[in-house]
Amino acid sequence: MSQFEDRVKVAELVRKVRIGDMCVREALLQFPPDSEDSSIKAAYHALVHYEADEDLRLRDTLYREEQDDYIEFISFTLEKGDSLPDNIIKSYDRYYKSAPIPHAKNAKGFWKGFLRFLNIEEKN
Repeated sequence: MSQFEDRVKVAELVRKVRIGDMCVREALLQFPPDSEDSSIKAAYHALVHYEADEDLRLRDTLYREEQDDYIEFISFTLEKGDSLPDNIIKSYDRYYKSAPIPHAKNAKGFWKGFLRFLNIEEKN
């Protein structure tokens, strides 16, 4: 898949989570395998935070609305094939070296997953 197609796919997954048609875990497992796209990595982390904040979202209506708007913005931006704004990408880069995006279901994907499991950084 091209970067454009990957972003459109992620936009659809994010939207499905937002409207309640899909759980976060299922969406994350369907992310394009081995993606190095920083916008897709940021969307991955945004969904993880969306799920982690579920209890806060139930208690705080304003927070829920702001987070929903944020998730929708990510979806709309990726749907056009555009990169997410640098401030969004950098906000996740500060805390996460990468995203545990699923690997391709082949030998190369197996070894990437194995190296991640061993906490060994792959050399490109």
